[in-house]
Amino acid sequence: MIASTSAGTERVVLLDEQGRASGTAAKADVHHAATPLHLAFSCYVFDPDDRLLMSRRALTKHTFPGVWTNSACGHPEPSEPIEDAVRRRVAHELGIVLEGLRLVLPEFRYTATMDGVVENEMCPVWVATTRDQPTLDHSEVESVRWEPWSDFSREVLDGSWGVSSWCHSQVALLNALGPRPASWPTANPGRLPPAARPA
Repeated sequence: MIASTSAGTERVVLLDEQGRASGTAAKADVHHAATPLHLAFSCYVFDPDDRLLMSRRALTKHTFPGVWTNSACGHPEPSEPIEDAVRRRVAHELGIVLEGLRLVLPEFRYTATMDGVVENEMCPVWVATTRDQPTLDHSEVESVRWEPWSDFSREVLDGSWGVSSWCHSQVALLNALGPRPASWPTANPGRLPPAARPA
């Protein structure tokens, strides 16, 4: 696993419209009112009973503070395999080890705005399981809770659970894959943005 980089030196991969790397930028500087398109990921972590680990973003986060969302989100470092980045970020934010990490939505892309700050990402979605209980980095995660996927997905889609806009869109797509996360098909990594494909 690649070691975590300090927040002040982290860099993100900028993308062109075809998902090819077009440069890098400091993570601390990239999110603003005109955020450039860049590479990210989302991860949905389940326990053996199909309960989803939901996270509430820290109140001090620059983007979408205090918002409930999926288990973890993040950005690969330049030259870092995206699967390594998922494991690194989940370990850093939640203190858990992932089992059975799988790609499920390789082509997900979104934009979202809160308080004038824009997210603009090609953001492949991964799913995994864990047997660990979270140990939170409170600079990243305010709190967590385990929710049965069937209840959570229904409440997100009927509007009774407010989550981040990207999570809402992802849940609709994941729900279409089937009722049980373990049955969701593993996607072809060749459908990832070119900047995220395995070497």
